[in-house]
Amino acid sequence: MRAAIFRNGEIIVDEMAEPTPGNGQVLVKTLACGICGSDLHARQHAHRMVEMARKTGRKPMDLTRDVVFGHEFCCEIVDYGPGTARKLKPGTRVCSLPALVTPQGIEGIGYSNDNVGGYAAAMLLSEPLLLEVPNGLAPEHAALTEPLAVGVHAVAKANISGGEVPLVIGCGPVGLAVIAALRIRGLHPIVAADYSPARRALAARLGANIVVDPKVSQPYATWAEHAQMSEAEKAARPPLQAMLPALKPAIIFECVGVPGLLQQVYEGAPRDARIVVVGVCMESDKSEPMLGIMKELNVQYVLGYTPDEFAASLRLIAEGQVDAAAMVTAQIGIDGVAKAFADLANPEAHTKIIVQPWR
Repeated sequence: MRAAIFRNGEIIVDEMAEPTPGNGQVLVKTLACGICGSDLHARQHAHRMVEMARKTGRKPMDLTRDVVFGHEFCCEIVDYGPGTARKLKPGTRVCSLPALVTPQGIEGIGYSNDNVGGYAAAMLLSEPLLLEVPNGLAPEHAALTEPLAVGVHAVAKANISGGEVPLVIGCGPVGLAVIAALRIRGLHPIVAADYSPARRALAARLGANIVVDPKVSQPYATWAEHAQMSEAEKAARPPLQAMLPALKPAIIFECVGVPGLLQQVYEGAPRDARIVVVGVCMESDKSEPMLGIMKELNVQYVLGYTPDEFAASLRLIAEGQVDAAAMVTAQIGIDGVAKAFADLANPEAHTKIIVQPWR
């Protein structure tokens, strides 16, 4: 079968053996797979990913061997391996967490030498993790379940109590997913900041109430304008708090993941802000803890999602509560993957490119 393979630091197209389903596994045809920002980072910082995997006790990629990326996918059932219940018929469209259940434990899909990801014509999934795609949802939209689940999880980990005013820094796919999840939770106004006009427009379409161009307006100042307490809220504050700026609680979602950004958030955040770090910075970074101490900032790092959040995200897209189609800016075949990695560097050109290996 054909696949876009990460080999020697580059993305190349080549033939590879079609996988054979083992016990509890399902062979599927890949219908659609999104290119994730983490894939772009992995190509550039693969050695760093290997280093971090070792530090956290995970099985690292062997960069001397082939890897097939792709963990945002929608597939079609082709055949079953032994020890499967076969509840879904061949031809059924499914999504799954990007993981395989093995006798050795849970193994990831997409950053593995052994488990082929979605940039290939076929792949293996674990039957217990399959979710049937409902409502005739198009595969290219069902494939966005995974990135939406990242946003849903980030908002869940923010421990929202009500009354907070959120600020989303960065409106790429992860930031957009956070905005969509915040809108569904009923938080408003949602303030979002990005340098890209195209991404600011998408942020507004997916639920941001105020969009900010950091070249024109300071995001934290704009947030403060829209986070002013009402007179009743001011009056209800304890005496010592009455000496502080009359601002509603802040939740800041850092959705960029580049060195220096977290320090900027520390500097711009108001006192007692909760900071949720969603963007994955692959490089070493530094920040000033004293700033966080003096402002009593609460910093929460997040990763991935739970199975329930993943399933809920698929339902949200299928029921039309999230405009998934708005995020898809191109659909390509396997031969276009390498160019797509380069094209995604321009936020005005693309937000989410979907790989369709059958094209």
